[in-house]
Amino acid sequence: MENFSLILAIVVVTALAFDFTNGFHDTANAMATTISTGALKPKVAVAMSAVLNLVGAFLSVEVANTISKGLVDESGIRPEVIFAALVGAILWNLLTWLVGLPSSSSHALMGGLIGATIASAGTGAVHGDVLVTKVLIPAIAAPIVAGLAAMLATRLSYSLGRKADGKAAEKGYRAGQIASAGLVSLAHGTNDAQKTMGIITLALVAGGAVAPDSDPPTWVILSAGLAIALGTYLGGWRIIRTMGKGLTDLQPQQGFAAQTSAATVILASSHLGFSLSTTHSVSGSVMGAGLGRKGGVVRWSTATRMFVAWGLTLPAAALVGALAEYVTGLGDYGTALVAVFLIASSAAIWKVSRREVVDASNVNEPSGTGEPAGVVTAAIAAVTPPPAGTVTEELTATIPAPTAAATDAATPPATTTV
Repeated sequence: MENFSLILAIVVVTALAFDFTNGFHDTANAMATTISTGALKPKVAVAMSAVLNLVGAFLSVEVANTISKGLVDESGIRPEVIFAALVGAILWNLLTWLVGLPSSSSHALMGGLIGATIASAGTGAVHGDVLVTKVLIPAIAAPIVAGLAAMLATRLSYSLGRKADGKAAEKGYRAGQIASAGLVSLAHGTNDAQKTMGIITLALVAGGAVAPDSDPPTWVILSAGLAIALGTYLGGWRIIRTMGKGLTDLQPQQGFAAQTSAATVILASSHLGFSLSTTHSVSGSVMGAGLGRKGGVVRWSTATRMFVAWGLTLPAAALVGALAEYVTGLGDYGTALVAVFLIASSAAIWKVSRREVVDASNVNEPSGTGEPAGVVTAAIAAVTPPPAGTVTEELTATIPAPTAAATDAATPPATTTV
């Protein structure tokens, strides 16, 4: 019994570690556009996001119940299975953070859980209908819906503000962007913090600490909220740079439209109990806002790498979770081996990240990759007529100034009257 209790404690600590990585991995979802447009200073933005993440954790338990009661069969789950699932999710979060790709922490968690559950109890222990209706369909629909909403909102914002005073309108949009960013942070706490609540509750049910079909205990809600808030405060600066500067160049009108659209989609999905990826929603809204401005830029090469990461998240985390579950099946020795592997891998990723430090001081600087805007953006730029005066200026710049010798040669000789 003592050994079992120790394993259960390890699972809870590991779940909170995942929640911490979820916080700094997803800070960009709420604050990347606000930081990139200068509406808030970087450290102020992440502090505000951390507080609202903590508040959001107490607003609902619908998503937590989807994880703990709906996705897998509680009766066939051991604490070691959940530990293996968390290993797959944490490693995927750290790898994508290292390369600055905004992937889904939610899908990493669910992928790890699915892989570990299948390795332990077979495919029958995974509820396929819940996986499709509350995970996969929202994963596809969320970025499309948020992107279209942001594109329309951006065009409407520019249309309504066409005759407004430029400085006054920009100031108003910055204020609106701060408010909408706060709403995204609140929504993130409502949606993402609950996933860790659900996984801890599932572990407590598997360990016999709480009754089946129980809601998350209060201490679980509080600890999960604090862990994700702390991770958010530290800031996932690498992903903030990609989201704020790597996908598109945003003006305050676009930032406001993107944040408001994403927050609406996330809050609606949390109310319905959908385990939605906030990363998918915000990334879709940022690209939609980029396309909504005339002459806007979307860097499709960066977006393509992001889409590939999205597609790999579930299967990659599931594979690592299944392998970890196989090793933990060897007994206490196997569980210890997996724990050592997780710690060593995390330390190695952190060491590699120190080669190029990204923090609050340089988060708005270009990444240094020199990545072009992409084929689509280049094609749009090629057919867009230049502003008035540009052609004259370019021709003037290309014609060299006459040299002194050329001036003398061109000057007719003076005539002498006899």
